[in-house]
Amino acid sequence: MEYFNIFVKSIFIDNMIFAFFLGMCSYLAVSKTVKTSLGLGVAVTFVLLITVPVNYLIDKYLLSPGALAWISPSLASVDLSFLSLILFIAVIAAIVQIVEMVIEKYSPALYNALGIFLPLIAVNCAVLGGSLFMQQRGYANIGEVTCFALGSGIGWLLAIVGIAAIRERLRYSAIPPALKGVGITFIITGLMGIAFMSFMGIKL
Repeated sequence: MEYFNIFVKSIFIDNMIFAFFLGMCSYLAVSKTVKTSLGLGVAVTFVLLITVPVNYLIDKYLLSPGALAWISPSLASVDLSFLSLILFIAVIAAIVQIVEMVIEKYSPALYNALGIFLPLIAVNCAVLGGSLFMQQRGYANIGEVTCFALGSGIGWLLAIVGIAAIRERLRYSAIPPALKGVGITFIITGLMGIAFMSFMGIKL
């Protein structure tokens, strides 16, 4: 039940876009069509699903105060937590590079459509935010961390696909010239964020 609670909360209540506004650069730039948004959303979800558990293991067994005690009791006083940010980013960059190579090989059209925003997943603050939230919240085990990572990725995917579907329909709407493009997207994002706030009243 706790796993389900973390999963649902990560999607709807602690949504990376609507609750924390993380990953907004890719969200705004790529969400012009549903197809490219879905591709990027799946890629971000995959990266989160891999990097957050890996960073959890690194944090638990290498970086946290006393984490090295499993190697030798003499290392129990070692605290490498100051390396967290550097190692988290290194893991994310490595996984993103692998994802980029796979997409380029098996889906060249999606690779070309995503353009520069595919390698920029490495600096997508939603991905790094997932690892930092994991560290801050102190999840009990890797199962909870995996549920959090998957939920966060799906939440980001829903957000970008949702706004992309709306933006596709807006092409046929009479929007004031001053609000066309990013302007109306910001307004709709705010309204979607308010809508997602309604889930905060749910108790699982």
